[in-house]
Amino acid sequence: MTRQLDFADRVERVEPSATLAISNLASELEADGVDVVDLSVGEPDFPTPENVVEAGKAALDAGHTGYTPSNGIPELKRAIVEKLEGDGLGYTTDEIIVTPGGKQALYETFQALIDDGDEVVLLDPAWVSYEAMAKLAGGSLSRVDLSGSDFQLEPALGELAAAVSDDTELLVVNSPSNPSGAVFTDAALKRVRDIAVEHDVTVLSDEIYDAVTYGVEQTSLGALEGMGDRTVTINGFSKAYSMTGWRLGYVAAPEPLIEQAGKLHSHSVSCAANFVQHAGVEALRNTDEAVAEMRNAFEKRRDMLVDLFAEHGTDVPVPDGAFYMMLPVDDDDQAWCEGAIEEAHVATVPGSAFGTPGYARLSYAASEERLREGVDRLAEAGYL
Repeated sequence: MTRQLDFADRVERVEPSATLAISNLASELEADGVDVVDLSVGEPDFPTPENVVEAGKAALDAGHTGYTPSNGIPELKRAIVEKLEGDGLGYTTDEIIVTPGGKQALYETFQALIDDGDEVVLLDPAWVSYEAMAKLAGGSLSRVDLSGSDFQLEPALGELAAAVSDDTELLVVNSPSNPSGAVFTDAALKRVRDIAVEHDVTVLSDEIYDAVTYGVEQTSLGALEGMGDRTVTINGFSKAYSMTGWRLGYVAAPEPLIEQAGKLHSHSVSCAANFVQHAGVEALRNTDEAVAEMRNAFEKRRDMLVDLFAEHGTDVPVPDGAFYMMLPVDDDDQAWCEGAIEEAHVATVPGSAFGTPGYARLSYAASEERLREGVDRLAEAGYL
């Protein structure tokens, strides 16, 4: 007989990740011998740059296998500060925590800032884990829908101004965006600044895709006048450097927040893996060429997909960053995505998982051949 467990309310408030759920379904079909075009997970299909791999190996050979200072090795924190300086951000090494993945950096930020009942404002479509992290911390959600403006923020600034109040504790901004690929304009970000200052709100700026933009420049919110002491900047190595499995990210924030988040960090994960941190130094300092090659390939794939969907009579909002595209589908996007994977064997993620029903998110972090195959299968099965 199985003992009945009494689970914590904070855990029962959240659902499993929708993106990983779809990916797991794709893996089950593949285990049964089905060829699935998996466009559900945001993982670059390029290998980690060879110089980064070699740096990781060298760190292992040098014996960098023990604990590090909890907030990160000094050399990596210095390299992060140098990177942020290039983005116009004036952080010091005392304002950095190196984390095992960008997701851990986000989690520590939510836990350090949000109490029961605190309001968190999200811009929809919003990455699935923001909602879960807010709920785990006990926060309440207010959401601003950007779907009516091709996912750009500027046309929805009135709605944002109405959503943010003196009771708002945290505003989450993700540019370039997962899932839409939108890169918010400087004018929009300056208005975000004005709203945050007016209501004394902390802004979490998730910039994990900052190196993946096409013909536009991404601006860091913390670089805007008046935002240095109210912005938490999150970034990591998974997307730009194709290091998803290495699990390396960081949070940059005013030192009082770092002190509080550092408590959670030290009592949970202790530190990021030692040899991985050494590889991170190499990634930040010597991979510009490899990053540019990946970015150019993603842009070519984006353009190809826009043309392919247009050939089938489907117009898609053209993303300026990241490697995702929001495909307009049926109102019941969950049923559409389930049918697409079961009948066309193409895996995508329902837009409703990101707060925006009527769309399916697909990742073009896949080869051109597989992307063409995916579009062909969707068309042949009547999903376009």
